[in-house]
Amino acid sequence: MNFFNRVTIQTPESVELELTLAGIGSRAYALLIDYIVLGLILLVFLIAWGFLSSQLLDLLDYFFGINDLRLWLLAIYLFITFSIYVGYFVLFETLWQGQTPGKRYGRIRVIRDDARPVRLQQATLRALLRPVDDLWFLGVFLIIFSKREKRLGDWLAGTLVVQEEQPIASASFEISDQAQALANQLQTQADFSSLQPEDFAMIREYLQRREAMTFQAKAKLSRQLADQVKDMIALEKVPSVVTANLFLEAVYLAYQQLSSQD
Repeated sequence: MNFFNRVTIQTPESVELELTLAGIGSRAYALLIDYIVLGLILLVFLIAWGFLSSQLLDLLDYFFGINDLRLWLLAIYLFITFSIYVGYFVLFETLWQGQTPGKRYGRIRVIRDDARPVRLQQATLRALLRPVDDLWFLGVFLIIFSKREKRLGDWLAGTLVVQEEQPIASASFEISDQAQALANQLQTQADFSSLQPEDFAMIREYLQRREAMTFQAKAKLSRQLADQVKDMIALEKVPSVVTANLFLEAVYLAYQQLSSQD
């Protein structure tokens, strides 16, 4: 396996993206952070459960003479612990667009095989199979020796773990003067928080390759991308005089400028 291995993915919009796989080092680092956070959560739960269960046993023994519920309480404790373990990864990867606290700190992200964000189904499959991947370091071996660095959970969920794409300072394509003015408007009128680095990379990829497309292909793809991006940034309406290409150029500039301010 090569560290920082790159893969080419074709999106449903027929745009090819070249992304960098996270690598075993980044994934292990992110998982270590997640396990520290998860361990603290489980420690708090253990302390709270120990106190509550002892109080419950005392009350049941005092009022009803019942004192043989320890095995039941242990079973409930183990079930809740496993639910917290699975729920931690499912919750964050679903709500944070494929990231957990560890992945966010390590600047990596889970995406689907077609570069779209993971949903509840994919996050749940990955989380449920994580204990299997952790057993005897099975996941480590699969990541190291598979071409796309997938553990078992990734294979069954149809996901990849990639490094976050960072906006580049310059691009190998021309941006019109009108796009800058429109970009300034979009920064105040649109919500760019839902536009993910993979979405930015898809826009950039289109802008870089559009000159090699036929007129019909460029017109069709630019409209599809513009409609999709408009929904992502919660923009109600694009001015009728603004073409799809101009809109995508403006979104590219606006996202780049906002990212540089963070």
